[in-house]
Amino acid sequence: MSSDAAETKDQTPPVVDKYNVEAAVIMATKAQRLPIAQAAPVYEQLLQVFPTAAKFWKQYVEAHMAVNNDDAIKQIFSRCLLNCLQVPLWQCYIRFIRKANDKKGAEGQEETRKAFDFMLGYVGTDIASGPLWMEYIAFLNSTPSGMMLQALNAQEESHRMTAVRKVYQRAIVTPTHHLEQLWKDYENFENSVSRQLAKGLLSEYQPKYSTARAVYRERKKYVDEIDWNMLAVPPTGSHKEELQWMAWKRLLAFEKGNPQRIDSVSANKRIVFTYEQCLMYLYHYPDIWYDYATWHAKSGSVDTAIKVFQRALKALPDSEMLKYAYAELEETRGAIQPAKKIYENLLGDGDNATALAHIQFIRFLRRNEGLEAARKYFLETRKSPNCTYHVYVAYALMVFCLDKDPKVAHNIFEAGLKRFIHEPVYILEYADFLSRLNDDRNTRALFERALSSLPPEKSVEIWKRYIQFEQTYGDLASMLKVEQRRKEALSRTGEDGGAVLEDTLQDVVSRYNFMDLWPCSSKDLDHLVRQEWLTKNINKKMEKSAISVGSGSGFAGLASVTTTSENLTNPDTTRVVTNDPRQKPVGTGVPPSTTASALGVTSNPLSNSIAGLAGSGATDEFDEILKATPPALLSFLANLPIVEGPTPNVDIVLSICLQSDIPSGVMGKAGTSPATGPAPATSDLSGSSRSHPARSGSSFKPARDRQSGKRKDLDRQVDDESTSVHSQPLPQDAFRIRQIQKARIGSTSQTGSVSYGSAFSGDVSGSIG
Repeated sequence: MSSDAAETKDQTPPVVDKYNVEAAVIMATKAQRLPIAQAAPVYEQLLQVFPTAAKFWKQYVEAHMAVNNDDAIKQIFSRCLLNCLQVPLWQCYIRFIRKANDKKGAEGQEETRKAFDFMLGYVGTDIASGPLWMEYIAFLNSTPSGMMLQALNAQEESHRMTAVRKVYQRAIVTPTHHLEQLWKDYENFENSVSRQLAKGLLSEYQPKYSTARAVYRERKKYVDEIDWNMLAVPPTGSHKEELQWMAWKRLLAFEKGNPQRIDSVSANKRIVFTYEQCLMYLYHYPDIWYDYATWHAKSGSVDTAIKVFQRALKALPDSEMLKYAYAELEETRGAIQPAKKIYENLLGDGDNATALAHIQFIRFLRRNEGLEAARKYFLETRKSPNCTYHVYVAYALMVFCLDKDPKVAHNIFEAGLKRFIHEPVYILEYADFLSRLNDDRNTRALFERALSSLPPEKSVEIWKRYIQFEQTYGDLASMLKVEQRRKEALSRTGEDGGAVLEDTLQDVVSRYNFMDLWPCSSKDLDHLVRQEWLTKNINKKMEKSAISVGSGSGFAGLASVTTTSENLTNPDTTRVVTNDPRQKPVGTGVPPSTTASALGVTSNPLSNSIAGLAGSGATDEFDEILKATPPALLSFLANLPIVEGPTPNVDIVLSICLQSDIPSGVMGKAGTSPATGPAPATSDLSGSSRSHPARSGSSFKPARDRQSGKRKDLDRQVDDESTSVHSQPLPQDAFRIRQIQKARIGSTSQTGSVSYGSAFSGDVSGSIG
């Protein structure tokens, strides 16, 4: 007995993952080498998991055909043909039919012809159905044998030719891979019958054939995106599955557009065929089933839509979405009892039903049988151990909105409060209901009852809503009192209890904000957020930190603060230089060619950091920075004004960028720019801006300690550059114009007076310091 069990185990290895595609293919491959008696259980197991896998059905039926088991073959075909619209499987079917009827004479010929018509009625629109049409035509053209040849008369021959012509005419208007070959065969056929008749028929069908060929080329683009070897598995969210879903959606949209402009019956037939093929591969996708049923309903075939929903629930018996959609369709068409049956099936025995199912059934009963029926069901449901507070809330609000009687709804909320007083969400829903009634006395009493029962860690939202309530209904004293009580209650839930009890500016912001309106700027709000976060972590070891605060974000209880670490980074203060205009760093070691008589305070943020490096003795780094900096950038940095704070005025920087002659081509000699001339000396970058103003447009005044000869050369250069700037045409870019206009009218107070020339006329645009 143990050896038999081991043998059976080898034949049908257990699959750990029910929808393991690789394991299923291995099992099917092994089954092909087994005798039919041993292979049949393997195929049954596979097809139970993959009921739309046409290739497994084909292997299964071919295994029975190999041993001429006709009864089993018929039974398998009856199970799979209509749900697996794939050409290879149907070719196997017609091969079996022809073999079974080959020796039955005229009766067998007629049965085979009916089988061909049956097959082409289902898969004749497939883009790969060309061989099926050719085989059917060849069958009709085949010469009967024996007695049939002698009995054949002219009338029967005419019927046969008419039948062949009709099949040809159906085939040449169907977009398939073999369309051109079928057209050539049809031309030969008509010419062989009657050249005179052929001319009229071919001219009639030539446009239809051309249209079919054009549609074939378009359809092929969509069909080529589909993986026809894919097995139907539940969606896992993989990229390949999403690509296949999109490919089928595109093909369905293409067919729904009726690109061939055929009659509505034929067009709908093609859409149905495409949906059926799609479900072979997306069998576990509820949205495809829903789309299919909805399309039928919108097309006027409600009964067919009902059948699609029934098939969908057989494929996905646990899909609540499809059950609600199915019940909705039944209710829409007035079939109340079938819809009620679906809801009852969804509820089951009631003990395992979800709260949502109870709520939706209560609403269904209210719509179709009245409030009394809904009330009776609610009274039964509240006894269920699976009845949650959601049912109470839904029923109370429904009664309040429909009966217009707040007393009944109030009683329902009170009944639920005895059972769900420890549910903060239920308390908040009850409070909202009382607020709608403007019942401040009972609302305040509800908050007090709830807070006396809830543990502090679950009462955060209740306290928040209580404070908001006091802001609306109470006076300042009551509002401050509740806020202090909240602090005392929540101080017992954390380590920083003492800090929570302290009054902070955040409390003021909390009290005086409304919706998205705040009593401070977004910058102030961000600052408060950071301060609150630092306060909570003030006693923790600060090693690494990153706090990300978006503009306009609130603080705890108002908005979220994103932190990427629990610690803060201590800044490296070993290389910090005090920004003192009177300070002159000693021992900079800067080469004489790049320095003035002394290295003063920097005139912009970037040169601040450079001067910091120089002032700390990092001469090598300073030299490297100067060497690596392009002359055009040095010229631009010399123009930047002094700023107080981390960032300069954006409009000022943009105006300097727009008015500077920064070259776009290849630089000339080292340290020289074709547009700006020699690079400015280091003293122009790091010297005090108090000794000279920044450039106006492309010009600047040199420092007072310059030699007079250099001053004249620079002034001459300034005049040339200013002339070139002023002679430029007006800018066409709206963004440039807007920024320059802002630079002209904007003025801020900084040390020294800096004049920026207009890019339009060269006039002084304003005093910007």
